[in-house]
Amino acid sequence: MKSQEAAKIFRDIARMLELKGDNPFRIRAYARAADAVEELGQELEGLAGQDKLTDIPGIGVDLAAKIKEIIATGDSGYCRELREKVPQGLLRMLDIPGLGPKTVKAIYEQLKIETVDELEKAAKAGRLRGVEGIKEKTEENILRGIAIARKGGERKLISLSADTAAEFITALRQMKEVCDIAAAGSLRRRKDTIRDVDILVAAQHHAVVMDRFVSLPQVTQVLAKGGTKASVLAGEDRMQVDLRVVDKDSFGAALMYFTGSKEFNIKMRQLALKKGYKLNEYGLFKGEKNLASQTEAEMFSLLGMEFVAPELREDRGEVEAALENKLPVLVELENIKGDFHVHSNFSDGTATLEQIVQRAQQLKYEHIVITDHSQSLKIANGMDAAAVDRKIREIEALRRKYPELKILCGTEVDILPDGELDYPDDVLSRFDFVIAAVHTAFKQPPAAMTRRLIAACANKRVNVLAHPTGRFWGGREAYEFDLDAVFKAAADCKVAMEINSHPKRLDLNDVNAMKAKKMGVMLALGTDSHKLEQLDNMRFSLDVARRAWLSKNDLLNCLSFAKLEKWLEK
Repeated sequence: MKSQEAAKIFRDIARMLELKGDNPFRIRAYARAADAVEELGQELEGLAGQDKLTDIPGIGVDLAAKIKEIIATGDSGYCRELREKVPQGLLRMLDIPGLGPKTVKAIYEQLKIETVDELEKAAKAGRLRGVEGIKEKTEENILRGIAIARKGGERKLISLSADTAAEFITALRQMKEVCDIAAAGSLRRRKDTIRDVDILVAAQHHAVVMDRFVSLPQVTQVLAKGGTKASVLAGEDRMQVDLRVVDKDSFGAALMYFTGSKEFNIKMRQLALKKGYKLNEYGLFKGEKNLASQTEAEMFSLLGMEFVAPELREDRGEVEAALENKLPVLVELENIKGDFHVHSNFSDGTATLEQIVQRAQQLKYEHIVITDHSQSLKIANGMDAAAVDRKIREIEALRRKYPELKILCGTEVDILPDGELDYPDDVLSRFDFVIAAVHTAFKQPPAAMTRRLIAACANKRVNVLAHPTGRFWGGREAYEFDLDAVFKAAADCKVAMEINSHPKRLDLNDVNAMKAKKMGVMLALGTDSHKLEQLDNMRFSLDVARRAWLSKNDLLNCLSFAKLEKWLEK
């Protein structure tokens, strides 16, 4: 989409201006423009055609002209000028966590280093210490950041992978030759990051489908093309997409096989052998006779087991549970009655309280908690006592205007390094709902971080611990602490643990969420929305919940408001 192209170009301009030490107001203008056009999606071209680009907040006449140029040519002359002056390897260096533009600029000017590979070699050789502000510990952090950035580059976020798959599936589904189509692999199992998108098609004429697949407009490079399999790179992110085409009669067997996981497939083949069958990507066989292959359901049934949802297929006991009819009834999106983590323009969100309320009604929620940042988080426009007063008054007015929706005034309060909270008790007591989170001092020793989190759980005002491990995909690893000790404190204090919906967080992850459930901890899904459209990210934390074997009884979001009130009283 042109909106994505424009957003990338504006972000690149902002980053190159940073490296040049340009006017900070100009840099912020391009960064905000990138966010603005990205949010619009396909609407961008429509607004351009109607000469209404300046209706977009933050887009003036100059930026509107650049957007039209990008739509017409796919690039910006101003951006090209900057590329000639700024080595593009420096932009890749900015992707390294903890490495800001001033440091990158200094490294380049003093050591003439302009690629990540050169930076890594210099850090390992101890040559960066000649740059002002860089010490041995800084070099270690840079090397750690390079590893994190590379890991993030190898795998893609599920949000990007799902959108890419949807584009291909939508296009191929329209073909008359296609009988059935589905995503497979780790995307179908809804893992938080994806290496390659796998798509499986049942079709009558394989060659026609293959030709159409490699010629789709989003394909930027064809890696391989055969009779039944092709691989391409798609979009600016160069996501690899693999297509397999099979006959209609073997679609179910192929879907099970190519969904995986490898460990699950091995366990299923072993089970089939024990029962006198042979299982492969073509079907479930008794001798030479194919007994089942068209659907997964008939194959599970013949093996005497419940249907195993794709999210559970990781060999974590799901096969044994399915044989005993003991699989959980996994939570569904329709079970979600509310969202506990939403930011408004009272802190660093872009939507008004009323816009959030209206969107919650569209989602058919029973309740919504609007949780703005607390006072010390200045970077996120944290709310002081006066702002808290204004927000409470505005929410009271909205309750009268929208009586059918339960609107809770909440806060995302900072957990300070000593375990104290960023608001005193008399301020916290004014909120209907409190989520507590770490936003600073991530590198505390594990024992100190453990004490900090346990202290937050012990505070009687805290209801949820938000993004508990602090991981941020491609930017920050989880901080170190005693997870079991914190889970025990949460269970004892009746504090829920969040599964954060932000695609770069998904924190807790599935393994830790499963452990939390076993230790008696209630879980809560929170979108951590800062824009209205991010309220739709609930599906990503729902994926984590399902992979963690959670049912609706394990999630705070699935409680009616009456039951939520009783839980809060505890």
